[in-house]
Amino acid sequence: MWKWKTCARALLSLLLPLWLGACGYYGQSISGQLELLAKRRPLTEVLADARTSPALRHKLEQVQAMRRFASEQLALPDNGSYASYADIGRPYVVWNVFAAKPLDLQLNTWCFPVAGCVGYRGYFSEAAARDYAASLAEQGFDTYVGGVAAYSTLGWFDDPLLSTVVGRPEPSLAGLLFHELAHQRLYVAGDTAFNEGFATTVELEGVRRWLAAEGEPGQLTAYAEVRARRQDFVALVSSTRERLKDLYARSITEPQKLAGKQAIIARLREEYRALKQRWGGYGGYDQWFAGPLNNAQLAAVAAYRDNV
Repeated sequence: MWKWKTCARALLSLLLPLWLGACGYYGQSISGQLELLAKRRPLTEVLADARTSPALRHKLEQVQAMRRFASEQLALPDNGSYASYADIGRPYVVWNVFAAKPLDLQLNTWCFPVAGCVGYRGYFSEAAARDYAASLAEQGFDTYVGGVAAYSTLGWFDDPLLSTVVGRPEPSLAGLLFHELAHQRLYVAGDTAFNEGFATTVELEGVRRWLAAEGEPGQLTAYAEVRARRQDFVALVSSTRERLKDLYARSITEPQKLAGKQAIIARLREEYRALKQRWGGYGGYDQWFAGPLNNAQLAAVAAYRDNV
């Protein structure tokens, strides 16, 4: 396996100049990945550096413990992933573009080597992602651009821990590590819904076990509250999608369907306001609701949650 991965990386380095010149999209993907790899520093080196802040030092020590737990207690891959740290100087590592037709909840798909066909297209530049989304909108698609804090290379490279996630609370950080390592354990090319449902399930159960074994008093209760709010949010989006699905299947004119769509989205906003009141004013999903809301945005939630 090591020799195969080494040969694959060597081939990648040989083909890189050709790909960069010939394919703009693949070029930005390869250069973005290589940038991450170039910025990696071993966790042991960062921990030994006197310039490392106490807060970062504490988080990196936690990550080392989480990484051992993932391998020993969750049967996740024991490799070099998350044994290094990369400060990339931006809030997200990539931005994913989602698209769907105005009267269809099925995500548009793009097909790539290794990953197969997926319901999004990722960019290392937010501006490039929004430009591509704008071009799809001009073609009549509903579009949504979502920032992504981390992703898995599925074992092709030793993924570093990124500065985009290191500031998260302990349960969220553990969940992200377990989620991305789960993709390395099992990934079915072309089935986004299954892959994300599987990884999210590993994430949720892994965090529960981590907090039960290593967490501070009260963390497990607090995490259960976070999970309950997440489930409420998903249920709200799912019920809206069902209403839209029924609307799109009706034998009425397209203008009538579009008007009905806006009424259903307005109802979703009202239901979210009521949900926030039940949560005591918690506004963790306010940013998600800040945009126009459309089929692409609603379907993106489905890709990550439906199979959990």
